[in-house]
This record gives sequence, C-alpha cells and structure tokens, in this order.
Amino acid sequence: MSKTKPYSAMVVIFTIALLSISSLGSASAAPDMREYGPFHGVSADSGTCGNEWANDKFNRYFTVSTTPNLDGTYTVILEYRQAKFETIAGPSPGACDLGNNATVGAGIKGQFSGTFTIIVSGGTYNAAAKPGPGTTAASFVPEVFGPTATFAIPAFSLEYSTANNGSWTNSSSGNSGDITGTR
Repeated sequence: MSKTKPYSAMVVIFTIALLSISSLGSASAAPDMREYGPFHGVSADSGTCGNEWANDKFNRYFTVSTTPNLDGTYTVILEYRQAKFETIAGPSPGACDLGNNATVGAGIKGQFSGTFTIIVSGGTYNAAAKPGPGTTAASFVPEVFGPTATFAIPAFSLEYSTANNGSWTNSSSGNSGDITGTR
C-alpha cells in the first residue's frame, strides 16, 4: 500500500479547480439577451367560457435571445409586469373549465403577472430595431426580426390574484383556481 504525498492531493485539487474555471468560461457561449420595454397596454381578458371577464392594464417587456437557436429560430420571452385587472360581471374566468357555472361581480380589482415563450422563425434579429409604443407580440416580431418572420407560442402562464376573491392560473399546461364572488 502506497501513501499519497501531500503535494499530489494539492495537484489534484488545483487541476479540478482549473477545469471548473475553464468550464465556466465556456458558459459565456450562452446567447446574449436584450430587453425591450416597457410597452404599456390595456385589453379585455377572456375566460374559459369565451367571455370577457376583466379589463387589464399592464406593461409588456420582451427579452430576446439575440443569437439564433441551433435550428435557426429565436427565442423571445414576453413578460407582463406592473399588471392589474378589474373584473366585468359575468361567468368567472375558470367557470367552464370547472363546470361550476361560477360568476364574478363587476369591479373586483387584482394583480397579475406572467410570461409567454415566443419562438420566431423565418427572420433575422435586427439590433437597431426600435419598437414603438403599444407594441404587441404581433407587431414586435416583424419590427425586430423582419417582415418575413413568423412566430408560435408554445408555452404561457399567467397568474391572477385578488385580496378576497381567489386566484386563477391560466396556463398552456392547464388552468387552476378561479376568481368568483362580488366585492
């Protein structure tokens, strides 16, 4: 049985540390990101019954991966921040998913946040693009990636909450909860 010399252990530790540092350096190959926004917006919000259940006010932010994915597409994350809603009387947002005929009264206020993953195809990122006020996903993509660019939204998740009337998640992986009742 041989004994390990103290300096051999130090060489091993030093080598592992060096490899760790060099692998961190290769992480810089990650795509550059650029954020655009805020873009102020207002819109009606539809629930699972197809009705408009709330009026929304929000800021949109787009975070772009400026380097194309391996398949030539680009990934954009649309995020809603400083987002608020006020309910419209009628079926609750989750009523038809839950099959409970629940309703929501007018004037309930709450907050929401969320993201949409947008995959852009058929375009090229233009770093000089300057999207204008009120920019939406439909206008952002051709403004930043060119007129031939198209997009798909494979995933989204929005979280709505109120102080006393519940919370609702509207997501591409499934909805949950509900906002019901009156003020």
